[in-house]
Amino acid sequence: METSGKPTAREAQLSSGNRKTREANAGCRKETGNRARQRGSSATSPDNRPDTGFVPGPKGSPHGSGESVKQKRTQTPEPKDKLDASMNVEANGPEDELFDWQSVDWKTVEADVRRLRQRIFTAARNGNLKQVRNLQKLMLRSRSNALVAVRRVTEINAGRKTPGVDGFTALRDTSKAALVEWSQSRASTWKPMAVKRVYIPKNNGKQRPLGIPVIRDRVIQALVLNALEPEWEARFEPRSYGFRPGRGCHDAIEAIYRVMRGRLSKRRWVLDADLAAAFDRIDHDRLVTALGTFPARESVQAWLKAGVIENSKFAPTAEGTPQGGVISPLLLNIALHGMEEAAGVRYRTGGAHVGKTVPGCPVLIRYADDYVALCYSHDQAQEVKARLAEWLAPRGLAFNEGKTRVVHVDEGFDFLGYNVRLYNGSKLLIKPSPAAVARFRDRLRKELRMLRGSNALEVITALNPILRGWAAYYRNGVSKRVFSDIDDYLWRALFRWATRRHPNKSKKWTSDRYFDAFNPTRRAQWIFGDRATDRYLIKLSWTPIVRHVMVNGNASPDDPKLVEYWTQRRRKRKLPLGNGHIRMMQRQRGKCPLCGEYLLYADTEPQHPDDWAVWLTGIRKAIRYQAIIPSAETIRANERKTQPEQLIHTHCAKRLEQRPIAHLRASPSPSQ
Repeated sequence: METSGKPTAREAQLSSGNRKTREANAGCRKETGNRARQRGSSATSPDNRPDTGFVPGPKGSPHGSGESVKQKRTQTPEPKDKLDASMNVEANGPEDELFDWQSVDWKTVEADVRRLRQRIFTAARNGNLKQVRNLQKLMLRSRSNALVAVRRVTEINAGRKTPGVDGFTALRDTSKAALVEWSQSRASTWKPMAVKRVYIPKNNGKQRPLGIPVIRDRVIQALVLNALEPEWEARFEPRSYGFRPGRGCHDAIEAIYRVMRGRLSKRRWVLDADLAAAFDRIDHDRLVTALGTFPARESVQAWLKAGVIENSKFAPTAEGTPQGGVISPLLLNIALHGMEEAAGVRYRTGGAHVGKTVPGCPVLIRYADDYVALCYSHDQAQEVKARLAEWLAPRGLAFNEGKTRVVHVDEGFDFLGYNVRLYNGSKLLIKPSPAAVARFRDRLRKELRMLRGSNALEVITALNPILRGWAAYYRNGVSKRVFSDIDDYLWRALFRWATRRHPNKSKKWTSDRYFDAFNPTRRAQWIFGDRATDRYLIKLSWTPIVRHVMVNGNASPDDPKLVEYWTQRRRKRKLPLGNGHIRMMQRQRGKCPLCGEYLLYADTEPQHPDDWAVWLTGIRKAIRYQAIIPSAETIRANERKTQPEQLIHTHCAKRLEQRPIAHLRASPSPSQ
């Protein structure tokens, strides 16, 4: 006979087991008592204001307010970063069940996702489609993948602070934890929202349209990306370098150099081609068909059809994929897959030269929608153009005739900001293109014009990242003379800036005030600097020329057979950092001593001078100096020794400040 009193022993055991499982899945211990109530209160009202019980948001989004739709209430506007408040109640239950974002073991999480990506890659390379689909379903359900996706969207991506049409971002730890829980429990019922249309200037003076998805769509796209990308990494053509892990612009430039260098090279004619608005004209049906039986193809199709909101007006999207989405670059590569075969490129399949191009065939090198075809003759280049035009038409794409031409290498051509030209019939030189140099000079002139009235320290702070970024991108070419010319141009511009700032002072007084040998390691006397802080403006000519080592053939970071190859590639890469940073990274084997992860990753190198500037600035935010925290025994044994410094992640430093630990290794062990 059952009673309504205490639960039976079996019921209590099942309840306890389920609770422990939920707590383990949440990623940390469940807090109780006053700490749990305090954490629940902070998750609901991170700005310490009383909760109104109403959370604004788009129709169909997981509000969790429990309020009738017809009920009207008056409340103050919510801040943009209230995503946690909009999802905690409905998506995650009580607030005290949200896990602690800072307690996540990222080393284990990243290893889980990396291992599953490798399994998908291996199954796709072996042609086992059934296993690929099963592993992709497992990836889409993986909690580790959800954690990595939220971290990528809210911490790593440059647009993490940019909201979509709903006005939401996720910058607080509680917001990120709420996003993870929502992606695991409610994402299946989510309907994609329209992207927000914004414009950024292009090099030719025109505007490039970007589509900014809402934060929830970005998270789901990152989830889907980790399931879809490894399958296509096993299929992509070897000379495709754009928007792929472990590949970049410098690989494409080095590939051109290897094909056209020397007197024995026969491919002297170039089809320099560009596609007209490739992102905006991709045929949706053709793209979805290419995905086959991918488990999340309905979600991909929904993103393609979500529409655009521009100037508060909705417009449907019948074609194209918006630039700005997490998965958009991968979709473009999928749409353009097969271009090498369509152009007539053939590779050897056996013998000592396996993987090499068959003699007589053209070579096509592609970076996203920009590509060049290296041909034996003018007629072959025209034939390749005709073939590709016929191949692109069913996919909704066409040539940009204003940027497409057939040219001999003696005349030279521009590709990805570089100028490639053959001198004296045998000397192939790759330099920064004249158009890129003119744009950079114009930018420096505009920056100095905006800095009129500022002091020397502000000028140095503004210009140094720009100079470092431009030098980092072009340091693998024949750039020394160009670097020196820009240094001379910038010196004259700075002297004009200084005389304008002090019109009543003599030129000698001005030069003594702002120019001196501020860098003790250089013999240069005319370095622009700030005497109060001893900071100075760097010179491009100080940048050493570093030849880029091209990635091998079909090598991919998802290939488990090439783990050692990518490890060695990461170790040998010469990053454009200061000598102090480089020595410390070498001493630490490139790893953070707190979490054991790499301080910098081999597959996240920037692909544009502006991206390099942002990346180098972010390095100083992402990693920082930290004194080693010794154990009590070490303190007693080395009381008079000064503890050395090392580099750690900023997010690890934040975690360390919140939860001090007793001991920290000086460097990761070799086994890690």
